[in-house]
Amino acid sequence: MTHIKTASLEDIRAMHSRGEVKAPAKDTTEIDLPDGFWDDAEPQAPKVKKQINLRVDPDIIDFFKAQGSGHLTRMHAVLRSYVDAKKDRDVS
Repeated sequence: MTHIKTASLEDIRAMHSRGEVKAPAKDTTEIDLPDGFWDDAEPQAPKVKKQINLRVDPDIIDFFKAQGSGHLTRMHAVLRSYVDAKKDRDVS
């Protein structure tokens, strides 16, 4: 399940000063993968999104647009979260 969080640069700096966010280690070692690790791997084609026309109540679109550019991406993220949550619930 995807969890999307947003934070301003100011929020991130505050979290960093509290020790909640740390920069990745620069001396990160490579992972030693066993021989044959990729033998069964199959390439996956990227998902192509469908273009649609969607009628949305004015207050809904105003809400997302008020948050700045990327409002359609955020609307898609909300729909994705809903679908993932429903799938998880229906499987249980």
